[in-house]
Amino acid sequence: MRLTTAGGVFSQRIREQWNEQLGRRLDILVAGCGRGIPLELDQIEARVTGVDEDRPGLRAATKARADLDSWSLGDLRSVPLVPRSYDVVCVEFLLERIPHAELVLDRMVNGLRPGGLLLIRMRDRKSAYGFLDRKAVCRGLLWRWLGPADVAGPLPAIYETVSSREGIHAYCLMRGLMIAEDHALTSGPARLGPRGGFVAGLCRTVGGLSAGRLAPDHDEIALVIRKPQHHFARLI
Repeated sequence: MRLTTAGGVFSQRIREQWNEQLGRRLDILVAGCGRGIPLELDQIEARVTGVDEDRPGLRAATKARADLDSWSLGDLRSVPLVPRSYDVVCVEFLLERIPHAELVLDRMVNGLRPGGLLLIRMRDRKSAYGFLDRKAVCRGLLWRWLGPADVAGPLPAIYETVSSREGIHAYCLMRGLMIAEDHALTSGPARLGPRGGFVAGLCRTVGGLSAGRLAPDHDEIALVIRKPQHHFARLI
């Protein structure tokens, strides 16, 4: 499914979750807070906690966010996360840039209360943009040429299997998570930067050479996922 931006959809789903809680305060975790954008939480009572890797650019971006009540940077395999303590977990452009992505995602899901929402934005490993991102050499030089000045980077391009549509669907199936929405978007920094037309053309070329295996028309996947309430679901 295609839409313009995930921000509006995610904000609407968070508002619906708050209404379902009959006005109780929402506890929200933002994983990848150094690369994401502030949540739209007008007239919603919420406490927002951020976590991310400890990198200079990410630390600066995290400090600048006004929507976070608290935050912690470090190894995401060990940052403090209390089980079943969040109503909403947002994972923003994190899975494609970290090792042990499934282990980290398991920790996020474990921190989600039954019936809670898992909102994921990630670069698609199976897109032409994702292929170029993980195969590019001299990424630091390329970033200065292609990337917007106000975006932290370049960040690592790990792209484990879970950072693809097939990979995240398989993950949710194995964990008993229900995918409510699945959107394909274009939001890659290099495509929105000063030479976005060049990058888009390069993606089309790579997509054509791949005989359709690498999608040229999107680089982001945005998903709305729910953790089931019932006790027959696998609990992690």
